[in-house]
Amino acid sequence: MMKSKMLMLGMASVLFLASCSKKETTETTGTTDSAAAVQPAATDSITKATPTAAGDTSENALDWAGTYEATVPCADCPGIKTSLTLNDDKTFSISEEYLERNSKNLDKGSFEWDATGSMITLKGKTAQYKYKVGENILIQLDMEGKEIDGPNKDLYVFKKK
Repeated sequence: MMKSKMLMLGMASVLFLASCSKKETTETTGTTDSAAAVQPAATDSITKATPTAAGDTSENALDWAGTYEATVPCADCPGIKTSLTLNDDKTFSISEEYLERNSKNLDKGSFEWDATGSMITLKGKTAQYKYKVGENILIQLDMEGKEIDGPNKDLYVFKKK
């Protein structure tokens, strides 16, 4: 009986020491390899720049309220001069002037933030646009919430006045 207790205690000690030594070598190799140590830090900074945590979002970390302007592409005119004002109370007003057509649309309503706090959706009578909110810019998105790609993608970037 005494021998079996000693044998079990010895086996437990060996397993404990073996698991500790593997952990120490993993930590040692991570800190001695400078390239590996720098790479996770870069990945962490990219992750922190992407608003995923409640304390790190465009909604609560940026000064997003204000007026943004851009001239977005138009299928049958030179462009649509657009001015969008976002208010602190989550309301908006938008003015869209179709160049060389003497046509102007005005709308107002409210907007909602998405779950990540980085994108808004306008809820107006006619305006149902989505925007990614950045530092002093809005990027107009397609109806699925994806960035518009192609040679004219820079025309969908609204700059804050």
